[in-house]
Amino acid sequence: MKCELILFSYTSSQGSALIYLKGPKFLIYVSGALSMWGDRMWHFAISVFLIELYGRNLLLTAVFGLVVAGSVLLLGALIGDWVDRNPRNKVAHASLFIQNISVTVCSIVLMLVFSYKHWIEQIWDGWLTVVCYTVVIILADVANLASTALTIAIQRDWIVVITGYNRGHLAGMNATMRRIDQVTNILAPLAVGQVMTLASNVVGCGFILGWNLVSLIVEFFFLSRVYRIVPALSVKPPVVEEDQAYLQRVERRGSAGMQRLFTTSLFILILGKIHALKSHHNCTCKDGWRAYYRQPVFLAGMGLAFLYTTVLGFDCITTGYAYTQGISGSLLSLLMGVSAITGLMGTVMFTRLRKTYGLVNTGIISSCLHLGCLLLCVSSVFAPGSPMDLSLLMPYITSNSSSELGGMAAPESYISIILLFLGVITARIGLWSFDLTVTQLLQENICESERGVVNGVQSSMNYLMDLLHFIMVISAPQPQHFGILVIISVLFITTGHTMYFMYAKCLLLWCKHKYKQDETVLLQVA
Repeated sequence: MKCELILFSYTSSQGSALIYLKGPKFLIYVSGALSMWGDRMWHFAISVFLIELYGRNLLLTAVFGLVVAGSVLLLGALIGDWVDRNPRNKVAHASLFIQNISVTVCSIVLMLVFSYKHWIEQIWDGWLTVVCYTVVIILADVANLASTALTIAIQRDWIVVITGYNRGHLAGMNATMRRIDQVTNILAPLAVGQVMTLASNVVGCGFILGWNLVSLIVEFFFLSRVYRIVPALSVKPPVVEEDQAYLQRVERRGSAGMQRLFTTSLFILILGKIHALKSHHNCTCKDGWRAYYRQPVFLAGMGLAFLYTTVLGFDCITTGYAYTQGISGSLLSLLMGVSAITGLMGTVMFTRLRKTYGLVNTGIISSCLHLGCLLLCVSSVFAPGSPMDLSLLMPYITSNSSSELGGMAAPESYISIILLFLGVITARIGLWSFDLTVTQLLQENICESERGVVNGVQSSMNYLMDLLHFIMVISAPQPQHFGILVIISVLFITTGHTMYFMYAKCLLLWCKHKYKQDETVLLQVA
């Protein structure tokens, strides 16, 4: 009898594990892991590639970031509206295909540039090199736009539907996706960094190319499977077509005119559709921003956006600066892995704080922790080994200083760079906990029919603030200017967290006015 019970328990556990492995959550996790791995490899590699192509200067890297941020700023609302208006499976598949193919083609171009760089520089007096840089930046930008659409579709919409709008399950799934993101952030840059260091940049491009082609097939299959086994994903609320009536009137006039005069009516029809598309573009952007502004979590979303105006993260600017300070690509990938571990700790802290103190209070605690750790970065500006030189902000630079800027030697002391990365790495705990807090606030408080467009505008706001930090870097591209950028970044981050504190205060006052309950209980309920 005992043996039968043990066998039954073992069989049941096997059956439960098999059900989970075939379930939508696991498929979403695996698909997300593959996508995030590719993104992390690509984001790390492209920053190093641009530094290698343009010398030890952050200008080309900053231009690339400026283009990426500007495109999402302009098109974020339209991307979100496209996500809202089309079936979920078509949105996911189209975004996935465009993203992976763009990265694949961009990798091929980079392989050719690295292999024949000296030959390319001699053609058209060097203008072919500029053309190659432009093609690389455009392809990488298209891949980023597609990645933005895929993130909005899967992490802001699909997950909410799969969890059945359950707050606890939603928090758990959000945290798990972020943990996967952090784990891939440990392994993916480490893998591609070692390939680039031990082999070459060309081999690194080939590695990324092969990964994207394989990942495209697997992700396509898994997302299709999730769409089939979750019937709710095939149901979307209707979206009001504001220009539909105008289109129908124009098309009716065109159809009638074809019976009278084909050429004239066709011309009218084309003009009408162009006007309708232009009107739809303008209305979508305007209505999207209005919908974002009227959300109850507007201040919280704005606070998160302000955190993007920073050079204190493992993006192309920070990795490029570290590269000029004598930090190798291999060591950079290791540091990114350590930062991912602390980010993983932030996701664990989020789930525990949310259960104990509530969602809004979790954001307050995370904000304070984030700001406290960034004080180390401010200290690094004035520590020994800091390359900051305020005299270089003057418009006149002597020939001696120009020669110094051309080739950065290893610093005399590594105290400054150690403090900088210590602050950046430890701050990830509070940062990711705060990010998960605002993400769930947006998921819980935005209606399904506006989920795509509002999150698209949120992405635009994020990239608008990201755009500012690239403008700062373009204005002060030399490593000697980096300390000033650190101080400005901390000021923007402080402003962002202040906005979140204002949101929490406004929520508290509203709850007190409506329910007349204790502050702690109200925030926990919120």
